Parts: sequence; structure tokens; C-alpha cells
Amino acid sequence: MTQSAPRYAASSLTAFARDALAAAGMPGDKAQAVAEILVDGDLLGHTTHGLQLLPAYLREIESGSMRLEGGPEVIQEAPAALTWHGRRLPGPWLVLEAMKAAAAKARACGTGTVVIRQSHHIACLAAFHRRATDQGLMMILASSDANSASVAPYGGLDPVFTPNPISAGIPTSGAPIVTDISTSATTNGLTGRLHQEGGKLPAPWVIDGHGKPSNDPAVLFQEPKGTILPLGGLDSGHKGFGLSLMVEALTGGLAGFGRADPKQGWGATVFVQIIDPAAFGGSADFVRQMDEVARQCHASRPAQAGKPVRLPGEKGDALMRQQRAEGVTLHPGIMEALKPWAEKLKVKFPTAQ
Repeated sequence: MTQSAPRYAASSLTAFARDALAAAGMPGDKAQAVAEILVDGDLLGHTTHGLQLLPAYLREIESGSMRLEGGPEVIQEAPAALTWHGRRLPGPWLVLEAMKAAAAKARACGTGTVVIRQSHHIACLAAFHRRATDQGLMMILASSDANSASVAPYGGLDPVFTPNPISAGIPTSGAPIVTDISTSATTNGLTGRLHQEGGKLPAPWVIDGHGKPSNDPAVLFQEPKGTILPLGGLDSGHKGFGLSLMVEALTGGLAGFGRADPKQGWGATVFVQIIDPAAFGGSADFVRQMDEVARQCHASRPAQAGKPVRLPGEKGDALMRQQRAEGVTLHPGIMEALKPWAEKLKVKFPTAQ
């Protein structure tokens, strides 16, 4: 008989992450913000971008690569636009602060955009959107990291991009529509995890250093090193390539800091845009339109019997509700990786329910 995976109360996981970050020296408000976003990633099922990141964040604090004190510096500001120097402060906290600033501008101008240069890593993009859609606001969030490259341009072998995710949160009368997609065929987090576990990708989403497609993430770590393919793979990767370029423009281009500059360590350049439907056709009509689009999608005859059409974000929303009620199941190995940090920082380790 197979033993079921342990479950943990979301509140206890959040408290542990907050206490560990605080014990490492992060101010309490930042520690709380980072902890909430990491646990929300696990609640939504994005397990490569949840608490799996906490040991790496703690190492970055320990090495001094993640700065902890103070806030971002304003580089430029206009009525509907703001550019920050993130000073390598914790990424999830910076994004939440940027959302507040962008929402205030959107209420005044219809849209508000904040770009952040030299942020630290921002974790799971999908974890942020509910905070905007609950206010009836739409949000677009994109991120790149000019300090590394693991994705080749379409037709190339040498990496230029990171997976360059872009996401959107769209309010409806019910659960929001939330897309969170990498502009590459897969992510560094998943390929790194599968490589450590000796696993394979579901499809040939990478190419080896000679241009041969593969489902084995090991080709990314062998010489000559392979790369992750753009979204669309060998058949239509020009689409992912175009999206990657768009994300580079929204992040590094608008922030004025990116691949043309010296590397500074693991981090992010971030684009946050919030749109207030009230300033356009009106909030009620926005929701009416999106509800009808959602209805028509759900009414579409399923291509496979028993598998109805599901809108982006519905699976994550249902999983979050279930795990808040029943406890969070973490990917194997995450708690084992966190236990030494609990001992080192003298923080109470969460117990399963």
C-alpha cells in the first residue's frame, strides 16, 4: 500500500518561510511578503517556483547577493509610468510594492506601469495576479534575467534568453483568468529538477549542442551544452522567439538595463502593468464580455471525452482552494532541503497534519 504524501497547513509553511528569512536578516515586512508568494506558488501547483526556491534565497542572503534593507530608488516617473532601481532587494516584495504603485496610477490614469531594473528573483508570476483581479484590475507581468542564458533564438544553438515568462490576470465575475507562460518550451526550474532526479521531459523541448532535439534535460549540462527551445519548439518556435524578444523589450529595454550590461548575479528585470477597466469601456462591461468569452470556451465540445475545456488559472484556483482546506502537498525533496536551514537558523520546522 502506497503511503500518501504528507500535507502541511499553508499557514505553518508561510510562518516557517517568514521566520527563516527573518532569522537570516530580512526585515519582517519583506520576509512576510516573500513567504506568502512562495507558498502561494506551491498552493497553485507551481512547485518549482514555491518553497523549492527558499534554500536558494537563503544562500543569496548569506552571500550578500540579495540586499535586505531599504527600498527601490526612483529613476524616472511620469503620471502613468515609473522606473525603479531595485537594488537587488527581494523580488517578490518589490513586485508587490510595484503593484501598489501601478494600481494607484491606473486608478488615476487608466493604466499604470512600473519597470524594475536589478531586482532579485521574483518567484512564481501566477502568485501575484489574484491581488490585482480581486480589485477588478487587470495585470500584465513579465520578467527576464540578463545574468544568464539558457534559451536559444529560433534557428540557433547558442543561448541568448532566459525562459522570459509573461503572465496576465483578468478579472471575471468568478475566478480570474490567469495565464503564466514561459516564452520557452520549458523552464530552468523544471529541467534542473528533472536532471537531478534522472527524469525526462514530456516532449523534445530541448536541443543538444549539435542541434538534435531531445527530451533529456541532461543535454543542457553536457559539453557542448544544449539549450531550451523557444515556445513552439522546432515546428513553430519562431512564435516563442518573437515573444521572448517582446519580453526583453518590456523588461530590459524599458528599464534601460539588461543584456547590454555587465552581469550582477541571479536576479530579474521586471515589467508590471495594471489596467483599470473602469477607465475604458467600464468595469461592468469588461466583466460581461470576459464572462461571455469564458462561457463560450466552456461550451466548446471537448476534443477528448471527459476532458472539458478549462480556462487558464482554473486548475490552479481549484488546487489552491483544496490545499488551503486539506493541506499543502510539497514536491519530494523540498522539506529535506529545508531541514538543514531550520536547524542552522534555529527556526521551528513545520510538522505534517
